[in-house]
Amino acid sequence: MEEASDSRELVAGLEDQPGHLLWRAAARVTLSLGAVLPAGMDIHAYAALLALAGGAPRSQQSLADTIDVSRTTMAKVAAGLAEEGLVERVRNPADRRSYSLTRTAEGAAAARHWRRHAEDLEDALTPGFSLAEREELRQLLLGTLDGELAHDTPEPLLESLGFLITRAHLRMHRGFSEALAPLQIVPAHFGLLTTLATLGAVSQAEIGRRLGISGASVVQMVDDLEAKGLVERRRLEWDRRTQLVHPTPAAGEVLDRAGQLATQTLAERLGALDSRQTKRLVVLLQRFVTGE
Repeated sequence: MEEASDSRELVAGLEDQPGHLLWRAAARVTLSLGAVLPAGMDIHAYAALLALAGGAPRSQQSLADTIDVSRTTMAKVAAGLAEEGLVERVRNPADRRSYSLTRTAEGAAAARHWRRHAEDLEDALTPGFSLAEREELRQLLLGTLDGELAHDTPEPLLESLGFLITRAHLRMHRGFSEALAPLQIVPAHFGLLTTLATLGAVSQAEIGRRLGISGASVVQMVDDLEAKGLVERRRLEWDRRTQLVHPTPAAGEVLDRAGQLATQTLAERLGALDSRQTKRLVVLLQRFVTGE
């Protein structure tokens, strides 16, 4: 995910797109992790400890599947938990390249302690939501993930809006990325091109503010699109220090095709939701992103 900023403003042209809203919502979750969780607490480590409840050893790969993270992330998490004494980590005698993990008593205590902080995170993410609205959003997110979460996903994760939003975003992003591959752009490029189509030529700083991403991420995205001939930077005649980003004629055709693919991806990824539920999901995600 592109490095996020704390912008809460919605972008015209993208404000009712579930995929974009999930991206923005996932960015809010990421920012809140650092602001709310105490030092030393890692949300993936917490998820792994929950998945190890019961005392039975599990392989790193099965844990990665359960909490829906990559093998690389799981390996780092497992090593950290073992170093802290929260899990026992041993090589699988049947496959020396893999490890199995067992939660220790200290790990069980840490999971209980961290759960309170995970609940604080939920409160910080949805300050204006009633309990009923939180539950409604949770059920809608579960609908978007129908059949895609591991059968043994721990109940506290299924109750976590942060977990569900992050997973729904990853699923949507993965599907849209695959659909956009023939156009040689990624979902973030689609968002930037849509912003330019809506606002016209604007500065990189304004793009970052509107999309809620860092200046460094905007520069990289504009560099990528400029190399593809889809945007160009032009300095203002009356202020040579300021550059505006302009879409090129080729951008329109790419954006039209990408829009069609976005609609197709949305239909595939939100197939479990009807039109009323999809509209309600949009409203709740808009509030989640803006903090209202």
